[in-house]
Amino acid sequence: MEEKRSKVLIKGTKDGLLFHLADDGDFEDILNELALKLREAPEHFFDGPTMDVTIQVGSRMLTADEEAALRAVFHGHRNLVVRRIVADTQTITLPRQHSPIRVISGTVRAGQVLTFEEDVLLLGDVNPGGILQSAGDVLILGALRGIAHAGCRGARDRIIAAALFVPTQLRIADQLSRPPEEWSKNDWAMQFAYLDGEHIYIDQIQHLSRIRPEAGLYFQMEGERANG
Repeated sequence: MEEKRSKVLIKGTKDGLLFHLADDGDFEDILNELALKLREAPEHFFDGPTMDVTIQVGSRMLTADEEAALRAVFHGHRNLVVRRIVADTQTITLPRQHSPIRVISGTVRAGQVLTFEEDVLLLGDVNPGGILQSAGDVLILGALRGIAHAGCRGARDRIIAAALFVPTQLRIADQLSRPPEEWSKNDWAMQFAYLDGEHIYIDQIQHLSRIRPEAGLYFQMEGERANG
């Protein structure tokens, strides 16, 4: 009988330990296998010096609860310090003083809450019930049908942009807006939201560069790349 393929691989590197978790299959099963591997490790494995841990999750996009559960597996092993949880994403450095953009692919589904500290560009959709939030800008090269929150740490000069703009709720800093009833379907495509005073305003995507030139540039670049 063929041996079941392991969903958890552990490798030593010059920077510590690398835990590679399969990005397919049930996440709870993977956590159980990870916990089992740690329990079965030799006792002296946890008596040595502190080791930095990097966890590679492939193309899987973790919810906040899943990330917390993953970190909890390591809580009983004090010499293993989780430094990074890495997905198959890219980091693009913007010119001059601008912060990096985190580029991710996939769909934010109902019940998922994805949070980033840097500007985030999603190559995919945010479904109803899903939340994508960032301390920076939120750019979505797909449909925004759920909730987007830019400037979630309080920055008021952040924007939300989407190729198909049909959110259930928008948040920028501490301000909240729901789509007004007077929005017509013709206005839903290719728009962005920004905060002016205490109000969130919506404008056409071609005007994005007037407010945030670098955001408009990268939204355009990623759109051209995704379309071939």
